[in-house]
Amino acid sequence: MEDNQKTVLFEQTPIPKAVAQLSIPMVLSSLVMVIYNLADTYFVGMLNNPVENAAVTLAAPVLLAFNAVNNLFGVGTSSMMSRAMGRRDYDTVYRSSAFGFYCALFSGILFSLLCVLFRNPLLVLLGADEVTIHATEGYMRWTVFCGAAPAILNVVMAYMVRSEGSALNASIGTMSGCVLNMILDPIFILPGCLNMGAAGAGLATFLSNCAACLYFFVFLYLKRGKTLVCISPKKFSFERRIVLGVCGVGIPASIQNLLNVMGMTLLNNFTSAYGADAVAAMGISQKINTVPMQVALGFSQGIMPLVSYTYASGNRKRMKESIQFAIKTMMPLLTLVAIGYFVGAGQMIHLFMDNEAIVAYGTSFLRGFCLGLPFICMDFLAVGVFQALGMGKMALIFAIMRKIILEIPAIFILNHFFPLYGLAYSQVTAESVLAVAAVCVLIWIFKKDSKRSANSFSEA
Repeated sequence: MEDNQKTVLFEQTPIPKAVAQLSIPMVLSSLVMVIYNLADTYFVGMLNNPVENAAVTLAAPVLLAFNAVNNLFGVGTSSMMSRAMGRRDYDTVYRSSAFGFYCALFSGILFSLLCVLFRNPLLVLLGADEVTIHATEGYMRWTVFCGAAPAILNVVMAYMVRSEGSALNASIGTMSGCVLNMILDPIFILPGCLNMGAAGAGLATFLSNCAACLYFFVFLYLKRGKTLVCISPKKFSFERRIVLGVCGVGIPASIQNLLNVMGMTLLNNFTSAYGADAVAAMGISQKINTVPMQVALGFSQGIMPLVSYTYASGNRKRMKESIQFAIKTMMPLLTLVAIGYFVGAGQMIHLFMDNEAIVAYGTSFLRGFCLGLPFICMDFLAVGVFQALGMGKMALIFAIMRKIILEIPAIFILNHFFPLYGLAYSQVTAESVLAVAAVCVLIWIFKKDSKRSANSFSEA
C-alpha cells in the first residue's frame, strides 16, 4: 500500500519544511519526556530529603538500560521500515514492524523478571547503601519491576509510527503519557496527598507509560488499513532478512545505550563516595543538562526517516541537503544554550533543591556538563545518519570510542586530579574528540556518494 501523502513528504516537500514536519514533533515529545523526568526530581526534591532524591538518581541507569531495548527494536525497526518504504517494499515494512513489536514486548517482560530475580545485587551495583536502598527499591518497584514492558513498548511503537512520517501522532502518544505523569506526581509524592515519596514518582511513571501504550493501540486500531505499521501476529516471523535488517542497525544502537548505562553507573558510584548530597546534586544537574541533549537527540531521530527514505530511493542530493540543514540549525542553537546554562547554573539547581551544599555541588557539575552540548549535538546527528543509512558498524565504533576509549578513562583520570568535580568534565572531553571524527566521517560519506553518482552518470 502506498500513501501519497507520505511520498510527497519524503520526495517533494521543501527540505526545511520536511525536516520541521518530522523533527519538531519529535523534539517537542522529547522535551515533554525530559520535563516529566524533571517533574519526578522536582516533586521529590520538594520533600527536601536528599535520600529520596538520591533514590531517583541511583535508579536512573536501569531506566537508561530500557533504551538499549528501545534502540534495538525501535531504531532498528524504524530504519528498516523507512528504507523498505523508499524501495516500495511494503511487505518488508509490515514484517519489520511486527517483528519489532513482539520482540520489544517479550524483552520488556524478560527485563522485569530478571530485575526482580536479581534485585539485591542490582541495588548494590547501582551504588545504593543502607541509607538509600529502601527508597531506591521503592522507586524501582514501579518503574522497573512492574513497568519495563509498557515503558519499552511506548517508545518502540512511537519509533514505528514516526518511521512512516506520522511524527505528530507519535509525539501525541508520547506526550499524553508525560502529561499524565506530571499530573500524578504531586498526588502520589507529596505530604498531604498520598505521601509515597520516590515510590510515588515511580507509580506515576508506570501509569503514564501504560496510558501512552493504550493511545498507540487505539491509534493503530483506528488507522487499520491506512497505516503501514503492523502488529498482527500473522506477520511476525524470524525471517532471516528481517532479523538481520533490524538487528544490523539495532544491536549497535543497543550496545551504545548499554555503554551509556555503564558510564552512568560508574559516575554514580564515584559520586556516592562523597555522600547523598553529592549524588542528589549529580542527578539534578544531569537531568537539567538532559533537556537540550534531548532536543538534539529528538532532532537527529526526527530526520532519520527522511535520510533513510532518500538514501534508499537514490536521491542522494536531497539526503545531503537534509543533513546539512540539520547541522546548520542545531549547532548554533546548542552553543547558545550552553552559554546560558553556564551563566545560570546556580539558579537552575536552586529551583530543584533548597539546600546550600547541593546547590554548590550542582552548580559546578552543570557547568562542566553543559560545555559538551555543541559537541554532543554533532555526535547525535552523525550517529542518527549512520543508523538511517544502515551503517550499524560505524554507529557502534562511535559508541565504543565515546565510552570505552574516551569518557570512562576520562572519569578515572579527572577524578584523580580533581576529586568529584572533575567527573562532570569527562563528557566534554569525549564529545569534543567525537565531534571532529563525526565531521570527518560525514564528509567521507558525502564524497563517496558524489563519486558514485558521477560514475553512474558517466556509465549512462
